Amino acid sequence: MSVENVVNYFLEKGLENPVFKLESSGATVQEAAETIHTDPKYIAKTLAFKLKDEDILIVMRGDLRVSNKKFKKNFKIKAKMLDHDEVLQITGHPVGGLCPFGLKNNIKIYLDDSIKDFDYVYPAAGSKEYALKISPSEISELTKGEWIDVGE
Repeated sequence: MSVENVVNYFLEKGLENPVFKLESSGATVQEAAETIHTDPKYIAKTLAFKLKDEDILIVMRGDLRVSNKKFKKNFKIKAKMLDHDEVLQITGHPVGGLCPFGLKNNIKIYLDDSIKDFDYVYPAAGSKEYALKISPSEISELTKGEWIDVGE
C-alpha cells in the first residue's frame, strides 16, 4: 500500500510519522483544503512530468499551476505531464495521493519557490485519503529537492 511506503519512509529515517487520515477525500486541492480546514495555497501538490531522459516531480502551492514558459526555461523542453497509469507505475503512488516520499523509484524532486516561505504545507501521503503536515525546508532536506521557479 502506498500510504505504508510513505509512513515507512519517515520511520526508516528515525522521524516521527506525520501521516494522518483525512475525514473525507483529498483527491483535489480544493477537497483537501476543505477537509483540513486550510487555504488551498497550503496544499502542496506534487506533479509528475516526463523530460527527455527522465521523469521528475515538482512540489508546488496548490492554488498555482505550472507556467509553460517557466518550465521550458528551466528544463529546455515543453512540459509534458505523466498520465495516471504512468504516475502509479513510476512512483508507486496514485494521482491524488502523489507526494515526494516513499517513492517506488529514485526520481528527481523539484520544489517550486511558491512554497519556500511557508511554515508548513500539506502534501498528500500516498492516497487521496491521507495527508501529512511538513515544512518546506524539511521537504527540501529529506528529498534533496532543488528549488526552482515554475509556478504562476
